[in-house]
Amino acid sequence: MARVKKGVTAHKRHKKVLKLAKGFRGARSKLYRPANQFVMKALRHAYVGRKLKKRDFRKLWITRINAAARLNGLSYSKFMNGLKLTGIQMNRKVLAEMAISDKEGFAQLVEQVKQKLNA
Repeated sequence: MARVKKGVTAHKRHKKVLKLAKGFRGARSKLYRPANQFVMKALRHAYVGRKLKKRDFRKLWITRINAAARLNGLSYSKFMNGLKLTGIQMNRKVLAEMAISDKEGFAQLVEQVKQKLNA
């Protein structure tokens, strides 16, 4: 049986890793072993970062909704509870966008919530 050499496969793999390491400093972008280590680390951080981004945006939306609700005389928690009681189903992303771009519409929404909370 013929002997299988892995030169072509290894070269392909090394090229792939070094391409991902483009822009890293020093040996991290030139030599395979350090490049491979830091590419793996960078990919781990990228994965974590994608999860953190979702968390950060939710935090931002809540802050914006809270600020807009307080301008209209309600706290965030009472506003969200009132929305649930009125049966209005809007996600935080849409509410935050509305709080910034459509202040009158958001104020009307807060008024509906206030009426439901007082009733």
